Amino acid sequence: MNIDNIEAFVYVNHYGSFNKAADALYLSQPSVTSRIQTLERDLDAKLFERQAKGVQLTDTGKTFLSYAQQILQTYRKGKLHLQKKPSVPQELRIGSTVSVSTYIIPELLPFLKGLFPELTFKLTTATTDELGARLLEQEIDIAFVRKLTHPSLRSYPLYDDPIRLYVYDSHPFAARGRIELSELAGEKLVFFECGSLDWLRLHRVFESLEQPPDIVCHADQSETAKKLVLGRAGIAFLPGVCIREEAAKGRLVPVEIAETAGISLQTSLSVRSGEYAELVEAIRSFQAFSMIE
Repeated sequence: MNIDNIEAFVYVNHYGSFNKAADALYLSQPSVTSRIQTLERDLDAKLFERQAKGVQLTDTGKTFLSYAQQILQTYRKGKLHLQKKPSVPQELRIGSTVSVSTYIIPELLPFLKGLFPELTFKLTTATTDELGARLLEQEIDIAFVRKLTHPSLRSYPLYDDPIRLYVYDSHPFAARGRIELSELAGEKLVFFECGSLDWLRLHRVFESLEQPPDIVCHADQSETAKKLVLGRAGIAFLPGVCIREEAAKGRLVPVEIAETAGISLQTSLSVRSGEYAELVEAIRSFQAFSMIE
């Protein structure tokens, strides 16, 4: 009997849905269905009844559930005991999104090196979904990502990065500090798209305009978008972490708009449950996180 099939059974029962269980396990829905079907053949019993709003355990499934949970718990305890890692590894494999890799990691690593002089680092940059999968596969030790939700992972919020409109220092908006949304009509806009739901909120704000901004460039890197603004190619909505130096020097100026207030990107630290407690506390004490806004 395959432990993966038992895990799929426990997850489907927990979430009440094959699709939700598949998302939590980072699998496709057909893969989860196949695992349940294989388990049912092994047991020669039907475990789930399909309902209008999901699935429900059969009487046989209810009987088997407690055994499946015990099997899975025993397996995980044994695996954790065999693979137990020290609170601080010799090499720390860090995964991070592009913005964290570019703007936070260069400040964080010297801080960690000061606390743990023997520590070395291996860095990986990828999307939140990719890093979540790598964390579960134990290919990386910690990840700086958007919030991950998974029973085997623990996520700690680190900072909220406000998204504001930034203009170059000689732009007419720079001296005002606040504008009406309607004043964006016809403005040349450099749009940095990072794929987050928070950026979709900006798209919805634009939809309310009779004349939308003139998007002259879509950029998938914040550095590119920032340099285009500095080069006066347009103005842009940017996360605060990427413009700290330029804003401090007055080269980029934030402009407030009521309709976009409160839009931000949250970055969290994610680890496998029960691992690296000492490192987690050290990282959460990193003072630079409190100065991002």
